Amino acid sequence: MKRRVRAGETLVGGLLRMPGEFLVELAGVAGLDYVVIDCEHGPADLVALQHHLTAAQAHGLPVLVRVGQDDPGLVLRVLDLGAAGIIVPHVDTPEDARRAVAAAHYPPLGERGFATYSRAGRFGAASIPGHLRDTADRTLVVVMAETPRACDNASAILAVDGVDAIMVGPADLSVAMGLTGGAAEPAVQEGIARVRAAAAESGTPVMTIVNAPPQAAAAPPGLIVYNLAHVLLTAFRTLTETRPAP
Repeated sequence: MKRRVRAGETLVGGLLRMPGEFLVELAGVAGLDYVVIDCEHGPADLVALQHHLTAAQAHGLPVLVRVGQDDPGLVLRVLDLGAAGIIVPHVDTPEDARRAVAAAHYPPLGERGFATYSRAGRFGAASIPGHLRDTADRTLVVVMAETPRACDNASAILAVDGVDAIMVGPADLSVAMGLTGGAAEPAVQEGIARVRAAAAESGTPVMTIVNAPPQAAAAPPGLIVYNLAHVLLTAFRTLTETRPAP
């Protein structure tokens, strides 16, 4: 997945919360490129996460995990379970970004604790040199800009070695600005535009969360992720429109 992103491909995925093995399998059958499992606003049960990763692997589907803010312990565990990468919320400064990279990567780039007997190390079948090489090549780090401060610091954040992509959280950004209109707020749109401009200048892919294909079509190149809860709610509401009149 990391190689495809770096090569300039635009990948399409879906965001879900656990439990949702069925949605993981459905995403694979439908041909999505990846899934995001949200352990920030959803359960972070590692046993359940392993089941979801196993289901994804059966369909050749990479998994990114959104972890909590500045949580290196959880980062270590989700990557040991075989996640393709992490999404880190509330990255406001280059220092925040460096901590995220340090948690996700082995030395010398990071500080992640090393083991090959994890699922990611094929339960000890991987050699130390091979595991170091493979994880460096594979592990994707996506940082989230969710405050005006993060938008101001976007260029400096993207200059941190090991940051592979950036995502703006429009809902958090809106609330941080004291606004309630989410992505529709002009000030939020301006913040998003500034982050995208910094990403374009640095050549860093952007991850964009969307609810429908028209939004995906308007997104910049990089990673597009559908909010599957919104997609399903919209579909269910459409079903109610066919209800016969009393």
